[in-house]
Amino acid sequence: MEIDIQSLDPADQYRLISSTVVPRPIALITTWSERTGHNAAPFSFFNAMGENPPVLAIGLEDKRGSGELKDTTINIKETGEFVVHLVDEALAAAMNVCAISFPPEVSEIEQAGLTLAPSSKVRPQRIVQAPVAFECRKIAMIEVNQHRHITLGEVVRMHVRDGLFDMETGYIDPDRYHPIGRMFGRLYTQTRQHFEMEVPAYEAWLAGGGKEASAGR
Repeated sequence: MEIDIQSLDPADQYRLISSTVVPRPIALITTWSERTGHNAAPFSFFNAMGENPPVLAIGLEDKRGSGELKDTTINIKETGEFVVHLVDEALAAAMNVCAISFPPEVSEIEQAGLTLAPSSKVRPQRIVQAPVAFECRKIAMIEVNQHRHITLGEVVRMHVRDGLFDMETGYIDPDRYHPIGRMFGRLYTQTRQHFEMEVPAYEAWLAGGGKEASAGR
């Protein structure tokens, strides 16, 4: 089946993209402004894009229905600073509360029962309950259209929950870190099942039979 995705309306394009590029990590982003104070909102068009410097990318969308920019987008535009938190199983319910369109006078952070603590290098505060937090400064914001802004952020400081960082390997311990992933619609997934694959050297691949060995497995 071949789909002319550019001929579809934006809602159908979104459904196709969001239901095929899965699972996606979830960025629970805190920002700050003089007008509204601290804000938190989740985004699943998100991933890491490289190192030296460490870079994160987030697809910021507008408010569904109204078409207005979200506070997150406005605040990053104005201040250039934000904190990205990864969402684990324990934080999932609070993240979902932060997705509610509360009126301006209601704090989604308070309603979700979350606690903020000062960041080290940026003005927006970080969520204490998050397993991982990345303090970021904006590198660029690309306005793909008036409803979608792709933002690149440089990670300037990282916070990790005690016990998650494996000093020997330099990795986060997968047996203690249980992030959730976004599928599409109301669907999310856990990440508790892991498997390993090692990429062999070309010579070793040839010695093992190459294509024939791979096809026989």
